Amino acid sequence: MSTIRHDWSRDEVLAILGLPFADLMTRAQAVHRTNHDANAVQVSTLLSIKTGGCPEDCAYCPQAARYSTGVKAEKLLALETVVKRARQAKAAGATRFCMGAAWRSPKDRDVPKVAAMIRAVRDLGLETCATLGMLSAEQADALQSAGLDYYNHNLDSAPEFYADVIRTRDYQDRLDTLGHVRKAGMKTCCGGIVGMGETREQRAGLLQTLANLPEHPQSVPINRLVQVEGTPLAGTTLLEPFEFVRTIAAARIIMPASMVRLSAGRAEMSDELQALCFLAGANSIFYGEKLLTTGNPDVLADQNLFSRLGIHAMQIDVPPDSRTVHADIVEQQTRFAVEATTD
Repeated sequence: MSTIRHDWSRDEVLAILGLPFADLMTRAQAVHRTNHDANAVQVSTLLSIKTGGCPEDCAYCPQAARYSTGVKAEKLLALETVVKRARQAKAAGATRFCMGAAWRSPKDRDVPKVAAMIRAVRDLGLETCATLGMLSAEQADALQSAGLDYYNHNLDSAPEFYADVIRTRDYQDRLDTLGHVRKAGMKTCCGGIVGMGETREQRAGLLQTLANLPEHPQSVPINRLVQVEGTPLAGTTLLEPFEFVRTIAAARIIMPASMVRLSAGRAEMSDELQALCFLAGANSIFYGEKLLTTGNPDVLADQNLFSRLGIHAMQIDVPPDSRTVHADIVEQQTRFAVEATTD
């Protein structure tokens, strides 16, 4: 196994990003093969359980209420709808089911509803992940008690570039939520978005910050900006493809044990670019036709690409005892529901 470090300097990460391309790929492949099955890719499906109407001003996001993008605000999906979609995802080969809600942060009255979804999805034998915005320590504890495996909360960018993209929450707010998630005992899914107009040094800053967290995120999604008409970042100069591959490779090298996810933006990537990303150390993808509100390669196309590359979907085992709901969990969720009536 490679050495896990939390003391990366900006210059070190920049030096990795600037290696001759062949040298960078060789180094990333060596790290990847030391820590992972080189031909296995984790397959996850992401479902938007509450779409649109978000009060945040994230410049990339079509779900922000302040932008005219054609995304309409919708209510939280019914439990039976979520379970049906999770069954479909599992049948298509997904092993992790992620649930996303366009909230700044969930209200306490929302927590029992999401907890019920988590339990139901785990009962299908799938890993669970949620992305619901900022969490309090109490909310993180409640989600963990319901059996949530992963919580996604991206840093999005380097600290010094963050205010150019988001002004409705601080960078520290994101770090605080990640701290609550770790303290509650859940795994973190945390990465960022590249191609938002940042410099290479700022991309290095994002990777440096991720790698120097108290614990490396178990999943690191690297999103390539999907430009949506109506958002402030529509029309941004596209990130050069090799630069994106370099970002994947650097993430693999400095976070060797993490799952590096080839995330948003795959619909615009050629098969050849995706293959380079897998070679650079990406070993996780989102599977299915839609990634929240933007397109994603369809299942058959992904299966065909896997076959051509000799890649197989990674298998997971969800421990049965982690699906058990104890009386204290029910009591905690009841308290949330009662407190919510005073909101």
